[in-house]
Amino acid sequence: MLPAHPNTERGDVVINLDHQATTPCHPSVIEAMEPWWREQWGNPSSRQHRLGLTAAAAIGSARERLAGSLGIRSEELIFTSGATEANNLALLGHARARALADGGPGHLISVASEHHAVLDPLMRLKEEGFQITLLTPQQDGLIQVEQLEQAIQPNTQLVSVMVANNEIGVIQPIRELSTICSSRGITMHSDAAQAYGHLELQAEELGCALISLSAHKFNGPKGIGALVVRRGTKLQPLQWGGGQEQGLRAGTLPVPLIMGMAAAAEVSLHDLEDRQARLRALRDQLWQGLKRRNPAIRLNGALQPRLAHNLNITVPNVPGSRLHRALRPQLACSSGSACSRGEPSHVLRSIGRTRIEAEGSLRLSLGRDTTTTDIDAAIEAISAAITSLTEK
Repeated sequence: MLPAHPNTERGDVVINLDHQATTPCHPSVIEAMEPWWREQWGNPSSRQHRLGLTAAAAIGSARERLAGSLGIRSEELIFTSGATEANNLALLGHARARALADGGPGHLISVASEHHAVLDPLMRLKEEGFQITLLTPQQDGLIQVEQLEQAIQPNTQLVSVMVANNEIGVIQPIRELSTICSSRGITMHSDAAQAYGHLELQAEELGCALISLSAHKFNGPKGIGALVVRRGTKLQPLQWGGGQEQGLRAGTLPVPLIMGMAAAAEVSLHDLEDRQARLRALRDQLWQGLKRRNPAIRLNGALQPRLAHNLNITVPNVPGSRLHRALRPQLACSSGSACSRGEPSHVLRSIGRTRIEAEGSLRLSLGRDTTTTDIDAAIEAISAAITSLTEK
């Protein structure tokens, strides 16, 4: 038996404001997956019988639905285990392919505030002889087009910039950056894990050759994602063994998860505009309420352009460990990425926050089920914790 949450026995409710770490599966997503766990359990690569053919047809339908939402061809969508694998396949796979085509490793550009699923593969490529430049974002978390222009070298092969930051929620000028890259023969990749399902995204508008997605960030299941690979973009596979996904990603496709991802995309895109307006109003209510009660708190990142469901604040002069310990019984939130390994946020450090300030920060991310009552309770819980810690 799994351990119960310590508050469950008392009937207390913990307010969940950590939806950028993950989201709960929508009921319709669970319903869409259910038949593929039991009745329709076939392997989509087994084409000699009805079970396998049915599974293959379902995969084809899901691929077309997801591709259509992005304005791409179905063959340009490669299923992966999530955005981390998609980022690795995009960066390692394309950089190595470019090195072969260009006669050696070249120059790669990214941003210091990227997720570790981008930064760590880049460090691996550095060990393989590639030059790496990490742009430092402005204090508002955004990078300027001129920064990229100045960083480009004659041998620059690849640029990777995420659409929306996973900690501070700021939305980068991807289209403008992609235009610069395409005019110079440079491949553009973007990690859109935090953006897809929350922003209106079209691959043609983004202008990127490679785009990473993850289902569990938009009320889909964990363990499934995708990489958009626009026509003509060369990749080397990272694994071999079955030739699935056009030879780029070997392994039996998880039919239930893929069906869940397609269903989650449809749910997210169906109410996207209304949901974003509602979450933006709730986010602003949270920020204004916290600022009114605690004038010293500081916003991390630009308020606009920013994901509607994200708020990231620094609480000055409050030890981060004590702040999070005080909030834990009432509020689920974080001080940074779920993949930060317990270290102070490198994103906040990149925009000028000190180590102590980064530790005393809160990432508050709303979900489709967040209510006004939740926001009022969060304002009260955070304000009470700040007051109790500053008065000691």
